[in-house]
Amino acid sequence: MTETSRPAPPVSTRKAASARGAARRLGVTDWTDAALRVLLRDGAAAITIAKLCDELGVTKGSFYWHFDGIDQLLETTARNWCADRNDAARGFGGLDELPPQQRLARMGELLTGERVWQIELAVRDWARTRPEVADAVRALDQRIFHTLADTLTELGLSPDQARMRAALMCFAGIGFVHGNQNLPTPTPTQRREFFRFITTPQPPA
Repeated sequence: MTETSRPAPPVSTRKAASARGAARRLGVTDWTDAALRVLLRDGAAAITIAKLCDELGVTKGSFYWHFDGIDQLLETTARNWCADRNDAARGFGGLDELPPQQRLARMGELLTGERVWQIELAVRDWARTRPEVADAVRALDQRIFHTLADTLTELGLSPDQARMRAALMCFAGIGFVHGNQNLPTPTPTQRREFFRFITTPQPPA
């Protein structure tokens, strides 16, 4: 996937006033990882400063070293999960180096991995009530769509066909995230058949 410029990590405006010279025990990633754990275990409403401090075994002073408040943490957590720099954690690292068919197969395999779809479902549900989370999810969807469209173009589809089928694949993926608990998980054979179907060029009219 195309590398984009990385946003600067959040720096609390209280840091200079209240924590200058203090030793920093935790990094931003520790806090965002803790927020994701609480999100998965207890739901979005449970993500509070007190809950996260208890999760990490630190005081609120440590939280305010990095963030001005809970809203900044929530936005940072969503953006970090959805950002291209987190592709390795999501399992998407190195996709650009794979041949197109293997790239598609790898993306399908990762999507049906339990941890990924659980977090994707939790974050997408979270996005219903948090505009900043919705913005991060929208950016992720656009990035996946363009990756799929580019891959299908590499396989010989016209740009219009590639974009249409990439959109169908995105809708199928989002549908899996929301419906996998009610429907059977696709087998490797079924995933291969789906990709064969979706990548076969349309015969001339």
